Amino acid sequence: MPWITIPEIPIFPAFDLPGVGHVDTLTIKPFGTLVATGVYIGWRLCQRQAKRLEGIDVETMNQFFGWIIGGGFIGGHVFDVLLYHPDKILKAKNAMEALMELVFIWRSQSSFGGFMGAILGLIAWKYRFKVKDTLSYCDTAGSTFPIGWVFGRMGCSVAHDHPGMKSDAWFAVPWNGNPANGRFDLGLYEMLFTIPLALTFLYLMRRPRPYGFYIGLMSVAYAPTRFAMDFLRAQDVHDADPRHLGLTPAQWLSTALLGMGIFFLLRAARAAERGETPTYRPGTMDDAGAGPRKESHAQAR
Repeated sequence: MPWITIPEIPIFPAFDLPGVGHVDTLTIKPFGTLVATGVYIGWRLCQRQAKRLEGIDVETMNQFFGWIIGGGFIGGHVFDVLLYHPDKILKAKNAMEALMELVFIWRSQSSFGGFMGAILGLIAWKYRFKVKDTLSYCDTAGSTFPIGWVFGRMGCSVAHDHPGMKSDAWFAVPWNGNPANGRFDLGLYEMLFTIPLALTFLYLMRRPRPYGFYIGLMSVAYAPTRFAMDFLRAQDVHDADPRHLGLTPAQWLSTALLGMGIFFLLRAARAAERGETPTYRPGTMDDAGAGPRKESHAQAR
């Protein structure tokens, strides 16, 4: 498979900040641009879905989305440093330099760190605004997450920040454009995985589903996929993912994610049996084009 890369666009030169240290050149990075695009598209689709569903307040959804996205980006970097690269903290010359490693969130991100940060953002939002019904907002956002995720992993596929083991398989990538150095490109493979997942979710969104369904389905689909793909991660490169009892941090977290996904799918199934499927607002068309659905409106809480 071809090696694809997009150059960065510099916007501010590097400089030394007294008491802090060296600050890298600020650039417009393809990864960040694609992630921002994914966030925007996910937010717009989330708004659209919130407008369709009875009982979901669009302004509250916007507020919720902002808190989990903010928590996701902060957690994505902080957990990446703590779980994958703690040496950056240990090698810091002083406390300020160590703090900067955690504050400069654009330097690195991890997907599971983002998930944990989003959960912390959810908890903060819930208790800050004393929200009782959180599952409906979580699942509505979860229904649109894979669409934005495509763009996030597209960023990984051009940044090539998930190198795999060396390979001469047809689906390996000539690393740095060198045909003699073929490797698995796990960011690219995960992007290819998210495309059919996103299309599936777009199809399923044509009818309302019991709350918890999308969170469960996304977790059950992603956890075993990520667990399997992490066995292909390179161990002979700089900043290789650490192993704990033979598994990467993401593999250990994948087991917890799978359990969570099963829990929410079972919860959604029980809610469907009780008739607790949300309804569309009047005038919203279902996938058969026959007008609003007539299911009961008992929100899962």
